[in-house]
Amino acid sequence: MKVVAFNGSPNREGNTFQAIGIVAAELQKEGIETEIVQVGDKVIRGCIACAQCIKNKNEQCVLPDDEVNAWIQKMKHADGIILGAPVHYSAIAGTMKSFLDRAFYVTSFNNGMLRHKVGASVVAVRRSGGLPTFEQLNNYLCYSEMLVPTSNYWNVIHGTRPGEAVQDEEGVQIMRVLGKNMAWLMKLVENGKGTVVPPEREKKSFTNFIR
Repeated sequence: MKVVAFNGSPNREGNTFQAIGIVAAELQKEGIETEIVQVGDKVIRGCIACAQCIKNKNEQCVLPDDEVNAWIQKMKHADGIILGAPVHYSAIAGTMKSFLDRAFYVTSFNNGMLRHKVGASVVAVRRSGGLPTFEQLNNYLCYSEMLVPTSNYWNVIHGTRPGEAVQDEEGVQIMRVLGKNMAWLMKLVENGKGTVVPPEREKKSFTNFIR
């Protein structure tokens, strides 16, 4: 089994990277391979709402010249996904948000590519805004019908300078417990294949407030 983790921080080895690494270490103890993809220092254009990914059904975003489509394929072929983000104004950093908007739109409307995969979110923050950012990341997982493991608190770790997060004793434990629970849930899913029949996927219903 394999997990792909996306680091939404512009700092390649900052505190978001440290948080992902703690989770990954527990996964690796259980024989689960982990790949960390650096997103936050790339140039990623936001979704332009053209809906061509829905029309084309080719598992691709039409916007060229970045790595989003390659990352979508990594998500497709992984058993689990970790979304990691720092906090910018109590929210996901812009580059990560652009990637997630495009990638999850493509995956959701191309046969629900991430449905029933295991997905987790982790956040690194200096002081405040960790929970709003954590909730924003989880919106992508929930919309995609992913299976979300939990920890013994919300998945937020604290630190300012790169590497300081490992000094957050409670935060480190949160990430460690998350890693253990994620590995356990992934094994349950894997061992249930062919034994427990998953619910049939329903066609998405769309309504708004005027029709």
